[in-house]
Amino acid sequence: MRTFSYLIALIWSCMFHVIHTIPSQKRTNKHAHSERITGLSENDGETLHRTKRGWMWNQFFLLEEYTGPDTQYVGKLHTDQDKGDGNLKYILTGDGAGSLFIIDENTGDIHAAKKLDREEKSLYVLRAKAIDRKTGRQVEPESEFIIKIHDINDNEPKFTKDMYTASIPEMSRVGTSVIQVTATDADDANYGNSAKVVYSILQGQPYFSVDPETGIIKTALPDMSRENREQYQVVIQAKDMGGQMGGLSGTTTVNITLTDVNNNPPRFPQSTYQFSSPESASPGTPLGRIKANDPDVGENAEIEYNISNGDGSDMFDIITDKDSQEGIITVKKHLDFENKMLYTLRVEATNTHPDPRFLQLGSFKDTASVKISVEDIDEPPVFGRPWYLIEVDEDAKEGSIIGQVVAQDPDITKNAIKYSVDRHTDLDRIFNIYSGNGSLFISKPLDREETPWHNITVIATEINNPKQSSQIPVFIRILDINDHAPEFAKYYETFVCENAKAGQLIQTVSAVDKDEPLRGHRFFFELVPEFAVQPNFSIVDNKDNTAGIMTRRNGYSRSKMSTYLLPIIIFDNDYPIQSSTGTLTIRVCACDSRGNMQSCNAEALLLPAGLSTGALVAILLCIIILLVLVVLFMALKRQRKKEPLIISKDDVRDNIVTYNDEGGGEEDTQAFDIGTLRNPEAREENKLRRDVIPETIFQIRRTAPLWENIDVQDFIHRRLKENDLDPAAPPYDSLATYAYEGNDSIANSLSSLESLTTEGNQDYDYLSDWGPQFKKLADMYGGEESD
Repeated sequence: MRTFSYLIALIWSCMFHVIHTIPSQKRTNKHAHSERITGLSENDGETLHRTKRGWMWNQFFLLEEYTGPDTQYVGKLHTDQDKGDGNLKYILTGDGAGSLFIIDENTGDIHAAKKLDREEKSLYVLRAKAIDRKTGRQVEPESEFIIKIHDINDNEPKFTKDMYTASIPEMSRVGTSVIQVTATDADDANYGNSAKVVYSILQGQPYFSVDPETGIIKTALPDMSRENREQYQVVIQAKDMGGQMGGLSGTTTVNITLTDVNNNPPRFPQSTYQFSSPESASPGTPLGRIKANDPDVGENAEIEYNISNGDGSDMFDIITDKDSQEGIITVKKHLDFENKMLYTLRVEATNTHPDPRFLQLGSFKDTASVKISVEDIDEPPVFGRPWYLIEVDEDAKEGSIIGQVVAQDPDITKNAIKYSVDRHTDLDRIFNIYSGNGSLFISKPLDREETPWHNITVIATEINNPKQSSQIPVFIRILDINDHAPEFAKYYETFVCENAKAGQLIQTVSAVDKDEPLRGHRFFFELVPEFAVQPNFSIVDNKDNTAGIMTRRNGYSRSKMSTYLLPIIIFDNDYPIQSSTGTLTIRVCACDSRGNMQSCNAEALLLPAGLSTGALVAILLCIIILLVLVVLFMALKRQRKKEPLIISKDDVRDNIVTYNDEGGGEEDTQAFDIGTLRNPEAREENKLRRDVIPETIFQIRRTAPLWENIDVQDFIHRRLKENDLDPAAPPYDSLATYAYEGNDSIANSLSSLESLTTEGNQDYDYLSDWGPQFKKLADMYGGEESD
């Protein structure tokens, strides 16, 4: 490399030397003109002539990645103005000047100061000039030249991805494109073969191949099956220098996956399947699962199951489980062991998404045989029909049989059955049933008008196994008989105007009947025979279950007769004929000229001028207000609480209750009844104290009755003894006092209250005869009047 640099320098030196030795006239031939410059110098006024520069520039070439010990020589700058005396200075500017490229300012030699990389920058543009050191002027105009970096093969090919992922359907033909890989080389593609890349396969044969120029990976084997192998790893190499020895290379990995196609039909792992089901299984009950295997995946493995034929195709069904791709066999109808014990089905499994390219391989379905055995169980009794309807006349006698229900045991054993009525459906116990044969009979009278329908439930139970039972509804319709008489449809308020004319319709009546005859109702109306000759009113049957009440005379008087009673007989047309008598009350009223009722009270005739309605309402309100005030006053008076006998909350045993009540003496029998003491039976029984709540309430002991003529003193002693022995008596320190005055006094009453009734002075001389005890009184009243 150094020799090459020297060679370049030598060539440039010779070139510069030749140019320098050529006369000026010849050198300027290449440039068609010369430049005249006029300027100031030491000899003013002297014209200076300067020609074009004496060097020729094209471009320099420099190899990249120079690894020599010295700096790499680029070239030399030289001008014919350089006399070799050191007066000129060479200056270099532009790309990399001073850092990458340095120039000897005295000689003009250019060197590369660093190792260059063409891949980073392949072209450098620089400018050179020579100046006079003394004057600082350019002796030559600034000139531009190029340094181009020559490429060497220092970069290996690189793939755009470190790893590629691709997929291709299985069973693809040979040569089917899979993916294209691309590698790039950073070297110069225009200089040699450094950037010419060739592709080759290092791993993945014989399944795949690669185009050496385009990098397209293709299949190399036919009918590659995903079921045999799904994943492949292929290693591709990219080598520069056209793949020649010494070239650089790079590799990448391509993961190739074979995608599934529907090239495999479903296959049952076994030809026959066995299942069993109890005969009591309800429709929809699953019995088992079967599955056909399909090595494909996704929608290519989706299978649909169906029953193609067999004697149980109408008794069983099969559905497809989309998640597990299994066929679920279910019960379609109720099974009966006694009817059929074994069923055989032919089940078919078919792909739902077949691929037409592989239909030539065969049918994409498979079949298997399924046998289902029915197991016998103890079943409840079965009725011959789903429900019963029985009709019975409402006048049927008690004990009459009205119908029969029948049930049988469906099992082979044919167990005996007993019948009963569910009493929750017949709370009144109107019906009953014979347990042996299921005959229903009446236990109580029927009434269609009260309950026209009876809905009961009959239970059939196996005698040997009471747990096995079944129920059936029985609807009993009560048929009507004509046992009710027709009557007025409503209460009629009928009136006749005083100014009514004969033959005037005053009321239309109709009738109703609780019975419901099959031919419909037909009623007839007529007057009671005793009133058949009625001078006031008549009745006209309208033949449509209504009748009209007509007047028979002109004018009616309230003063003479304010109300008329008109008895009417109503007949029906059913058998037996029923009839009833309804009385129509007809009031005589005052009416206006249009027949509108104004007043129907006879008293209104006696009151020429009465109170208005507003006055009557006001009086009524006043009375109500007075009554409310009285009631409130009484209620407040009753709610007034009485003052308790004992106000203190302390113990009541040491309290003394004072009663400031003074009697009127022995003659005052209104204040106190002494008979209470003489009649022990008159006291209140079981009367407890109100001021103390006893901890234990004892039953008050009844005492033996006393005679009415017993002495009061003896009675008091007995009461004291009873209180001492009575545990329910008041506390021990309470007083139970019985006052006793003794026998009647021989003296009459000493009260002076009766003295006012006497008209004159009384004689008190008899006081002296009473003894010394009354001497003081005799002196006071018997003596003469004192001052």
